[in-house]
Formats: sequence, C-alpha cells, structure tokens
Amino acid sequence: MEEALKAIAVLTEYRYTMDPDFCVLGEKWIPRAAKNVASARRFVRDLAADWNTAEDTQEIAELLTSELVTNAIAYGAADIPVTSTIRITVGRDSEMMTVDVYDSCTAIPRLRRATHMETSGRGLPIIKDLSHNWGWTLNPYGKSVWFQLLAWP
Repeated sequence: MEEALKAIAVLTEYRYTMDPDFCVLGEKWIPRAAKNVASARRFVRDLAADWNTAEDTQEIAELLTSELVTNAIAYGAADIPVTSTIRITVGRDSEMMTVDVYDSCTAIPRLRRATHMETSGRGLPIIKDLSHNWGWTLNPYGKSVWFQLLAWP
C-alpha cells in the first residue's frame, strides 16, 4: 500500500497539465508499426488543411510528422513491447501549430549529423531546420517529441 501511495505521489508531481491557451485540434493513437506512418502523415496534413493553415504548413507538417513517428517506431521503444502505441496530438497556440508525438520510451532524442554514406540520422536535423521550434518533454509514461510551425501568421 505504501509503495502505491509513493507511486501516486510521483505521478502527481510530474502530471502533465495543458496550457489553458492551447487548443487541441486533434489527437490520434496508432499501433507502433511502420505501416502506420502514412496514416499519421495524412492525419496531420488533413488537420492542417481543415484549420486553414498558411500555404506551406500542410506539407511541412506532414514531412516533420513522418520523421517523428518514424523515429518513435525505430528508436523510441527499444525495450517496449511491440503492442505499444504512439499518440499524435495537434494543437494551436495563437499563431503556432504544435505537433506532439508521444511514445513509451524515456530515451532522450539525440541530434546528430549523418555522414554522406549513412542511410539514417537526418530526421532531427530536418525537424530543427524546417520548424519554428522543436524539443522533447519527459512525462510519467515516456516522452513526447514536438515541433511548432508558424501556421496562422
């Protein structure tokens, strides 16, 4: 019983609270499988179109979402059961669109430079270069990696 109370206290201390000015536009849960990356891309692109984002926002959001979801599948869950899920949340904070990709792993994303011969390692640099802002947030159940785009100037 004492251990359960300690666990609840820890979760309460790290509880993720949304900013009241942040409006969630949509959320999607997908199984952690490579075949579902296309579904995540369509979801974010359709939301961007539905909410009348700026001209290039749909395509950029689609590309960056693809990179984050692919990373969550490939690197974000090395010791996590294959039946785990990935959650994609799209929100609006004033003129910024934020896309969060949540997975069950607490490993911190690592920005690196891929050599010319490497076939991976370019996703986070692409996100860094094309987004207004990006980062990661640890939570009691894993982490989220997010990016922001200026979508409603």
